[in-house]
Amino acid sequence: MNYVTLRERPELKDAAAKWFHEKWKVPQEAYLECMEAYLSGETEYGWYICLDEDRIVGGLGVIENDFHDRKDLFPNICAVYTEKECRKRGIAGRLLNMAVEDLRSKSITPVYLLTDHTGFYERYGWQFHCLAQGDGEPQPSRLYVHY
Repeated sequence: MNYVTLRERPELKDAAAKWFHEKWKVPQEAYLECMEAYLSGETEYGWYICLDEDRIVGGLGVIENDFHDRKDLFPNICAVYTEKECRKRGIAGRLLNMAVEDLRSKSITPVYLLTDHTGFYERYGWQFHCLAQGDGEPQPSRLYVHY
C-alpha cells in the first residue's frame, strides 16, 4: 500500500474526485473544487489517498465544514472511506494520522470529524467533543476532536 497526498500525486485528482463521489454521492464537482483549491495552494486543507498499485482503496479529505451546524468547529476530516475488501488493515487509521500530522505541521490544530461511529476513531486519538446536527439528518451525530 502506498499513502500519498494529492499534492504528491496531482494526476490522481479526477480519479479521486470520481472515487469519492461514488462512495458518498456528493457531486464530483464539489470534490474537484476542494481538490483544486488544495493543489493551487489556496488552502492547506488536503486530500489523502491510499493506493494499492494504482487503484484507490482508501481516502479522506479535509474541508472547512462537513455539512453540520457547528460552523465554529473547523477544519473537518471528511469522506473517510476504505474499500470493503481492504478494511481491518489500518488504512483509515493511517490516513487519519497522516492528515492530523500534516495539518499539525502547518499549525492547523485542532481538527474535527463528524460521525455516527463509536469506538473506531478513539483508537486513533480522537475524543468525543459534542453532538452536532448534520444537514438534513433527523438525529444529531457525534463530533470528535483531535488536538
